[in-house]
Amino acid sequence: MMIGKRSVLAVIVARGGSKGLPRKNILDVAGRPMIAWSIAAAQASRYLDRTILSTDDEAIIATAQAWNCEVPFIRPAELATEEASIIDVLIHAMDALEQAYEYVVLLQATSPLRLGQDIDDCLEACERAGAPACLTISPTKPPEWMVHVGEDGRMQRVVEPEGAANRRQLLDATYAFNGAVYVARTEWFRRERTFFTSETQAHIMPSDRSVDVDTQADYLLAKALMGLRHTTVINQGSRP
Repeated sequence: MMIGKRSVLAVIVARGGSKGLPRKNILDVAGRPMIAWSIAAAQASRYLDRTILSTDDEAIIATAQAWNCEVPFIRPAELATEEASIIDVLIHAMDALEQAYEYVVLLQATSPLRLGQDIDDCLEACERAGAPACLTISPTKPPEWMVHVGEDGRMQRVVEPEGAANRRQLLDATYAFNGAVYVARTEWFRRERTFFTSETQAHIMPSDRSVDVDTQADYLLAKALMGLRHTTVINQGSRP
């Protein structure tokens, strides 16, 4: 494995205390617990040298281990609150291991539709550009089509379109972070304590792989898209 002779650690993060969608990390998605899809993506990567889980929850630990994911520690309670920084969670994970790695990859368990290729594309983007970090993004509606709503109920555009900008097809393409893959050089990450700077590369993922499950609606969408993916694969495989 490795990439460019650099060792790579992936950390799957999954907190137990979700309020918006209880037990979301182990809910069923197309016949597997949601976290199992992140484990499968990590296992499909060509470059990851080690994949571990960071969680505080015994049920999530048992589920991850059943899908062959290593769990070398239990996340401390102070790093398992809603207010805890994901930066601190990752640094704790790296510090808890005896071996040091040159890249760290953050995989949120709530992004079940990402592929192993998405992980590899981010690592390759870093190596190709000599960049310290790469994040996944997906297409979004341009800000010219967004509005604020005041206390009086009136709408105010976030960005006021001018001239041709009123025609959506002529607006510049815009993207949003989708939460699927975060990659960084570990020493740079420890120093900067962020994934996003002016040096960060982008890997564009399609919207149908970019669902980050936080609500019931997100969960239903992820299930539908995963079911569609499997149906498409089966149908393609059955063609003469």
